[in-house]
Amino acid sequence: MLVTTTNNVEGRKITGYKGIVFGEVVSGMNFVKDWFAGVTDTIGGRSGMYEGELEDAREKALKEMIHRAEKISADAIIGVDFDYEVMGEKNGMIMVSCSGTAVTLD
Repeated sequence: MLVTTTNNVEGRKITGYKGIVFGEVVSGMNFVKDWFAGVTDTIGGRSGMYEGELEDAREKALKEMIHRAEKISADAIIGVDFDYEVMGEKNGMIMVSCSGTAVTLD
C-alpha cells in the first residue's frame, strides 16, 4: 500500500476516491517509564523510553489505517497526517491518530 503525505502520486492518476481512513492508538505509560523519563529530564538528554513508545504507537496507528484502506480495496492513501494527544487523569496516556484519503490509481 502506497502511503504519502502529498495529495497526489507522481506519475499515477487517481481514478477514484474511496473516503477518509483513520488509524488510532491509545497507549498507556507506566510508572517505571515515567520514573526513568523523570531521571532523564533531571540530568538532561533524550528519553528513549518515551520515544520508543511513541514510535510503536505511530506504527500501530499507521498499520491500522492501511488495514482499513485495504478492506475497501484502495491502492494508496494520500494526504496522510498524524496527530498526537496526551490523555488521562495524570497525562499518563498518549493517543496517536493518523488519517488520509484512500484512493484507487490507474
